[in-house]
Amino acid sequence: MQRVEHHASFGGRQEVWRHDSATLGCEMRFGLYLPPQALAGQACPVVYWLSGLTCSEQNFITKAGAQAHAARLGLILVVPDTSPRDPGGTLGVADDPAYDLGQGAGFYLDATQEPWARHYRMESYVVHELPALVEAQVATTGRRAIFGHSMGGHGALTLALRHPGRYASVSAFSPIVAPARVPWGRKAFTAYLGEDESTWAAHDATALIAGASERLPLLVDQGEADEFLAGQLKPELLEQACAAAGHPLTLRRQPGYDHSYYFIASFVGEHLEHHARALAA
Repeated sequence: MQRVEHHASFGGRQEVWRHDSATLGCEMRFGLYLPPQALAGQACPVVYWLSGLTCSEQNFITKAGAQAHAARLGLILVVPDTSPRDPGGTLGVADDPAYDLGQGAGFYLDATQEPWARHYRMESYVVHELPALVEAQVATTGRRAIFGHSMGGHGALTLALRHPGRYASVSAFSPIVAPARVPWGRKAFTAYLGEDESTWAAHDATALIAGASERLPLLVDQGEADEFLAGQLKPELLEQACAAAGHPLTLRRQPGYDHSYYFIASFVGEHLEHHARALAA
């Protein structure tokens, strides 16, 4: 790995690293925030953030204001990119002209269909390869949490549900809770997983809840002024699924808030406190 950015921040250090990913077959970047406790040699727990459509690691580390909270709570923050990348166009990483498919839109799953299957393995990258790299580089407690926004909220929920015991806590901002039933998800699932919709349920939080073997409490914040609320996000479907399965859910509808990082920055401290409590348990 090679460190390409480092900035002092709230007594800690915000870094960006790049590395050759064996899982994705391309170079990847991720943000790494080390709180002051970590710089002093203390082992700290790790919280993973998954960003939304079109984002890279830069959106969260420059807009969310999370570093102050992570410094206070002693949390390492890891922020991967949203998909494999091929900026030079030499690796054959598939792409699409639309913003909601291809590079910048990995949907945090392992694609099974061509031309996507070779590189689009974001689930394996986030769950396995990236933590192994981070935990070999810095001292951690071995405890992990995960949260995200929009497409990344979908990823946080589904990865936590699909990998019980892997994460101590999970939360989401404006998640795509039922991708199999909304345009963003249906487009991505058709491309990455194929037209057999019976395979989609394995990556749909509302479907996974019914068979969840771990009752990990879900914390979800949703802005009521979100322009994607009715057409793409549909938090009521997660609410219904959790009620039917008896799965713990705290769904907070926030009046006046939209889909932007202004929304995320307003509540990211509360989410990190949620994770800190679980990681300390």
